[in-house]
Amino acid sequence: MENSRETQIVGKGIPDLEDKKVLIVGIARSGVAAAGFLAAKGAHVVLTDKKSREELGSVSDQVPETVSIVAGAYPEFSSGDYDFLVVSPGVPLNIPPIERAFHLGIPVYSELELAYRFAVSPIIAITGTNGKTTTTSLAGEIFRNAGRRVCVGGNIGLPLVLEVGKYGPEDIIVAEVSSFQLECIDEFRPRVAVILNFTPDHLDRHGTMENYIAAKARIYENQDKTDFTVLNYDDPGVAALSALTPGKVIFFSRKHKLEEGIFVEDGQIMAGFGEKTEPVCSVAEVFIRGAHNLENALAAAAAAYVMGIPAEVIGMTLKSFRGVAHRLEPIAEFAGIRFINDSKGTNPDASIKALEAYDEPIVLLAGGRNKGSDFTEFARKVKEKVRSLIILGECRDELRKAVLETGFTRILEAGSFDEAVRMAAAEARPGEIVLLSPACASWDMFRNFEERGERFKEIVLSLRR
Repeated sequence: MENSRETQIVGKGIPDLEDKKVLIVGIARSGVAAAGFLAAKGAHVVLTDKKSREELGSVSDQVPETVSIVAGAYPEFSSGDYDFLVVSPGVPLNIPPIERAFHLGIPVYSELELAYRFAVSPIIAITGTNGKTTTTSLAGEIFRNAGRRVCVGGNIGLPLVLEVGKYGPEDIIVAEVSSFQLECIDEFRPRVAVILNFTPDHLDRHGTMENYIAAKARIYENQDKTDFTVLNYDDPGVAALSALTPGKVIFFSRKHKLEEGIFVEDGQIMAGFGEKTEPVCSVAEVFIRGAHNLENALAAAAAAYVMGIPAEVIGMTLKSFRGVAHRLEPIAEFAGIRFINDSKGTNPDASIKALEAYDEPIVLLAGGRNKGSDFTEFARKVKEKVRSLIILGECRDELRKAVLETGFTRILEAGSFDEAVRMAAAEARPGEIVLLSPACASWDMFRNFEERGERFKEIVLSLRR
């Protein structure tokens, strides 16, 4: 793939796409954004998806008229037909057009790589299994409060390729990046790479934890010693990468006092670099609750601090940041019952962390599509924290089996999502929490976790009336 890059993308910051022939695989938000971007740059773009036009619905209507669409089947092609491919994050790499491109030596890029080629702003890139969206949003807020002009995007829902051209060298790009996006980078090089944690996720795509970690670790592969790699000292798998990254390692820890990095000491968040150690704020003042959110706060603080943001600005932001939608999001409280939307809990570890954030009895809604996860530890946490469990979705039987094996028996089954929410509200008692934290993907019932979370809000607020 190296031999043809010079004829396709002419170097960081000065790409030449005029008359280039590009195949984009995956007609979704990222693919449509890439198609519009490339077409506007003069490229000849074909956008393809295995779904038919009818299955794609209105999304295909968003494609520019100058872009050709091949839907319902993938196009055949030979060497020379395309200069490069762009693959959407949800598209696996073992499908025919991607494998064909690899065989022919045609480069395959993610939308993240494409955006990077046009970015002139320093990039803070954040990955990990859980906490990416919260950490990305929080880091962006810190930079804003410091007076910087900030783009927050990437896997968080805003394709970077649509935004990078609006920001200059003095601005900051804070990007949430997924393992899927990182699989197809080439030159992508963030000024600060942040890795939060590793727990089993997307093993239906990556196959093994080793492959999953390897994909995540690509975030720092193009860095050098002038860049920073921010790592979670408390996660052994993440901390071990300190020996592999070419960037300068900055650790964060909520459990250990560090010689250098962001850490907790005597209830205070501290920033220690070189000869200087200074307080950021107290742990008790961090607005977002839960041990996992403290880790997210430490990671965001580290990313901002190494970029020169003062400790007092970081501390002010940690005290005021309210969190993000669909992640431990308070929805309503009535009849003495609190309703919490954690639709972004799409794997067991994320939902375990959600359960750990509360001391009150919990009525939990869980279930959906399993992404290759094991529910054993999640089931143990359910027994410890949950009074009543409502299961739904494709993997309800798998969930039931795992939970029953712990001796927990207060399990109710719902035939639909709407029924599950109403059932939870009826089941809950004053002083309890109704928590949507499914431990599963939403794709069996919804397009994404956002749609699932919004539906939860709608039903809860209708019950209030």
